[in-house]
Amino acid sequence: MISEKLQNAINEQITAEMWSANLYLAMSFYFEKEGFSGFAHWMKKQSQEEMAHAYAMADYIIKRGGTAKVDKIDIVPNGWGSPLEVFEHVYKHECHVSQLVDKLVDVAAAEKDKATQDFLWGFVREQVEEEATVQGIVDKIKKAGDTGIFFVDSQLGQR
Repeated sequence: MISEKLQNAINEQITAEMWSANLYLAMSFYFEKEGFSGFAHWMKKQSQEEMAHAYAMADYIIKRGGTAKVDKIDIVPNGWGSPLEVFEHVYKHECHVSQLVDKLVDVAAAEKDKATQDFLWGFVREQVEEEATVQGIVDKIKKAGDTGIFFVDSQLGQR
């Protein structure tokens, strides 16, 4: 059985993952409107990945005898600046998500729930990869400049 404290903490993370999915979907819509179909495609895939995280967490809670819940999901921003500004925002957001996941691991450790710690370590490792990937995109956009931005857009469309 999963403790109520840990169940509640994971349910909060489910809501955060769903908010992230909506954020990336809104960014996808923005990029599509601005003519960056590759960036839009990348963001849509990122949105789907965040929803997959929410599903995995819900499945885990249920498997451990708990109750998964969907809470109110706040609205996300819909206006963005340049592609560089959008991806810099994504990088900051991924760093924030990493902090949330780290706190979840701390709750699991405090509850002495080794199975949940093991489950969450997968997300810890994934966040390292997410931060590195987005930082790499930020770096590419900076190096590409205005003339090379469509090359980077094209590359991300291959995801």
